[in-house]
Amino acid sequence: MAARLKEMYKNEVAPALQKKFGYKSVMQIPKLNKIIINVGCGEAKDNSKVVNAIMNDLSVITGQKPVECKAKKSVANFKIREGMTIGVKVTLRGDRMYEFLDRFFNLALPRVRDFRGINPNSFDGRGNYSMGVKEQLIFPEIEYDKIDAVRGMDICFVTTAETDEEARELLTLMGAPFER
Repeated sequence: MAARLKEMYKNEVAPALQKKFGYKSVMQIPKLNKIIINVGCGEAKDNSKVVNAIMNDLSVITGQKPVECKAKKSVANFKIREGMTIGVKVTLRGDRMYEFLDRFFNLALPRVRDFRGINPNSFDGRGNYSMGVKEQLIFPEIEYDKIDAVRGMDICFVTTAETDEEARELLTLMGAPFER
């Protein structure tokens, strides 16, 4: 799957972007750098097994071992102390990134209830796209009976594009189902 997306980028996406935006060099053509998947788990302060469940889910979804995120500061209102695990993240690059992208756009997103497309306004101004997913059940790798709770996640697509318009065109050509 990853090889198919790489070939598609090289043969179809890159030439289309170069033609549309008039790049002089092939190094100016935007490409996908990495995909970061983040799951915040505030309830981990009460139950340490929550982090293990989230790490297991993320490793099944991405095929890569997640990293725990620790609190940098103590926050009394949230009952969080410095050094406590408050989240889990995975950074995907290379083949795993393309494989996840393909599965996400073609298998997972169509399984979302009342799905009409992803929000085209979630760009950050520098060519990166972020979105949230409300439940991990949209991924076909996750079995409904094996999860302990429904959790959402943040997914960030980091590109080398300079502007949001270039990044939107790149992701559209890569198969992102944006709303019309």
